[in-house]
Amino acid sequence: MRAMTAARITPSAPLGLRERKKLKTRIAIREATYRLIEEQGYDATTVEQIAEAAEVSASTVFRYFPTKEDIVLTDEYDPLLEDELRARPAGEPIVESLRYVLRSAVGLGFRESPEEVRLRTRLMVEVPAVRSRMLESMSVTGRMLCRVIADRTGRDPGDLEVRVFAMGLIGALTEAMAYWAEQGHEDDLGELVNRTMDTLATGFGTGVSGA
Repeated sequence: MRAMTAARITPSAPLGLRERKKLKTRIAIREATYRLIEEQGYDATTVEQIAEAAEVSASTVFRYFPTKEDIVLTDEYDPLLEDELRARPAGEPIVESLRYVLRSAVGLGFRESPEEVRLRTRLMVEVPAVRSRMLESMSVTGRMLCRVIADRTGRDPGDLEVRVFAMGLIGALTEAMAYWAEQGHEDDLGELVNRTMDTLATGFGTGVSGA
């Protein structure tokens, strides 16, 4: 899931040579981008510099990533996220399935590349273009969640309730990531995800009175 993890995904089936080369190129471009941004800042980093550092052409960069923001945000995680959600027990409440899978995703990404995860969330907060592109691209994850939630609940993916819950979750996770970055990444990210899921499931609870 975008902005959640930069984890390297192990596909369920072996990739062919062409797919492996494409994945290697995507990772090389991303890693070069992260390195340059850390060294000189987001605005000062150009696609031409990224291409040189990744040892590819600028046109290759654009073939894999339409915008510089996409390099920062895009990962290969959504397909695995969907597989993991569908593998959860059929009788498990959807909120608990999401809680388990999201916490696992956060843990995997943070163990493998903590600095990348911190950088991505910091850029989401600090760079308006990154945040705007992230919100736009998260709709892809939202549609995936709609499909899974619909299948698990016997609803149609286009039902209002399904769409509200899926996109509400996307918005909630986005705010959790922003909060984490704004607090200097001092909180435990897994616990923030847990609190987010609690809030979605129960609201404020009985301890906070409404206006």
